[in-house]
Amino acid sequence: MMNQEQLTQLNKGIQVIIDAMASKEYKTANNKLAEVSDVIDDLIDTTEDDAVLVEISKYQVLLNHLQVKLNASE
Repeated sequence: MMNQEQLTQLNKGIQVIIDAMASKEYKTANNKLAEVSDVIDDLIDTTEDDAVLVEISKYQVLLNHLQVKLNASE
């Protein structure tokens, strides 16, 4: 189950992606995006609680949006 530490790590990871994109460090942003995406995939695979899955899916949608923006910027 997703705990507060995992949620904090997701927030930090996404902030790193946003900061890297703002600084035009696209390779860093892309690498971090792949890393955070893997974490989210693992959480989805190991979570059975529907409320937690809904929360994780919000991060997944945000990552997908960042991926689209990143691809447009590169």
